[in-house]
Amino acid sequence: MAHVTGTPSFAQDIKPLFREEDRNAMDYIFDLWDYNDVSTHAENIFERLDDGSMPCDESWPAEQIQLFRSWIDAGKQA
Repeated sequence: MAHVTGTPSFAQDIKPLFREEDRNAMDYIFDLWDYNDVSTHAENIFERLDDGSMPCDESWPAEQIQLFRSWIDAGKQA
């Protein structure tokens, strides 16, 4: 993954982290490709990413988890 410079955005940096199978697995709760859904549930998603329970098949690398946290901390830019 390329290093993100500046403020991370959902469209450019966060949405591409979620695979189609991740989206399909969670669509009964929210849409991981929808900015409003991910923004609304960002803290819960982060907790699951951080504890390794999401995605269900393998944990994200620490760099991706930190990118998601940085996106939240920077104000969840679209």
